[in-house]
Amino acid sequence: MRTQLEKDIIQLLKNGDKKALSLLYDNYSDSLFGVALKITKDEALAKDALQESFIKIWKNSHKYDPKKAKLFTWLYRITRNTAIDKLRSFNNRNSKEVQIEHSNVYNVTTSSLNQDVIDLKQHVDKLEQKYKTVLNALFFEGMTQQEASDELDIPLGTIKSRLKIALRELKKVYSV
Repeated sequence: MRTQLEKDIIQLLKNGDKKALSLLYDNYSDSLFGVALKITKDEALAKDALQESFIKIWKNSHKYDPKKAKLFTWLYRITRNTAIDKLRSFNNRNSKEVQIEHSNVYNVTTSSLNQDVIDLKQHVDKLEQKYKTVLNALFFEGMTQQEASDELDIPLGTIKSRLKIALRELKKVYSV
């Protein structure tokens, strides 16, 4: 059986009322932080996971269905998954260290590099705008695919498809 507070929060969420977020934080943040901390075993990561969880909760509040799960169960799942993602991301970043002394990168002269960059940009400029935008975000601005998806407001799958098509088109030019 749901408490009156839980019913009120659910109604506020459905109405898109920001007071719901405040009530959620006041009533559930300690428990959710505990969930994130248990998974990440790092206070800073747990705080980040909690913050991201509340953002996801707010953005997806319209998806909550009280018939499928209790409010806390829904909040718990979002926080748990976010904490797992945060931990994986952190571990991946830390496991990929650059070892310069074992580098197999060829020494390239500055003049040939500049010519290759100019040549590449000319070929990229011939692509459709939607492909240029994705290539620019990923390769020239250094964004991850997820960051590009968020920044450009394009679904992640579309980012991946456009990247694949753009690279295929550039491969045609350079394979000749």
